[in-house]
Order: sequence, then C-alpha cells, then structure tokens
Amino acid sequence: MERICLFPGTFDPVTQGHVDVIERSVHLFDKLIIGIGINSSKQPMFSVEQRTLWMNEIFHNDPRIVVSSYSGLTIDYCHAVGARFILRGIRYISDFEYEKAIADMNRMLAPDIETIFLTCSPLYSTISSTLVRDVIRNGGNASMFLPKEVKI
Repeated sequence: MERICLFPGTFDPVTQGHVDVIERSVHLFDKLIIGIGINSSKQPMFSVEQRTLWMNEIFHNDPRIVVSSYSGLTIDYCHAVGARFILRGIRYISDFEYEKAIADMNRMLAPDIETIFLTCSPLYSTISSTLVRDVIRNGGNASMFLPKEVKI
C-alpha cells in the first residue's frame, strides 16, 4: 500500500520553516501532498493560486511532492486522496498542545489516519506565517524568512 501523507496548512505565505519540514519528511512517504487549506473564515494575504504557484516552483524537481488545495475537514480530504498520514510541524510546546487537540479530534473521527509531528529545525523555530505577514504589512524585508521563489 502506498504511503501517502497530507501536509495541510494555509502557507500564507510559505516560509523557510515549511520548506524545512517538507524536505526533512518527504523521504518518509511515497507521496507527500501539500494541501493548501481554504478557510472561509480567514482572509488570506495571498491567493490560493499564488500559494500553489510558489509551492510548485519550490518543489518542481521532486515527483513525490504534489500541491493541491481543499476546503472542509482535513480528514475528509485525506480519505479523498488516499492519505493515511497527516504531517504537522511543531515549533514550540504551545504548537504541540494545539496540534494534539486537533490530532485527537481527527483520530476520533477517522481512526484510520495517523498524525505525525515533526519538530522544526532550531534555525526556523521562530518563523511563522503570521509574523512574516506582519513584517510585509509594515513594509519590512521578509526575504530572509522566505524561500527564494517567494518574491514579495
């Protein structure tokens, strides 16, 4: 059975931390789907199309990585694409507490799907999309937090 993993997120914008988690985890699976979640209650800074384009540019040389977008429950999307694993990046203890609650809920709803946590490399642990958006909104240079393909 093919080991398919979904790495869900808004990736608004994709950061060096996201890339780190993806590059360190992709060898664990036959296929890694970067799932750009569409949340109707959030107003993203960048369009789904732009975020998809960035991800495709960053990972265009790795056939194991697929980029897509989805809305609704993550576990429903996992079932739709045949993913048995959900990957979540953890920066701090507070991330773990939040992500563990979601993983527990997902496990109750879909016991066939495992959530895997991967800690972020220390170099990128302070980077979050929220902070990067704040830098961008205030006219700062966020390039050191972003992959070279993300030109803002």
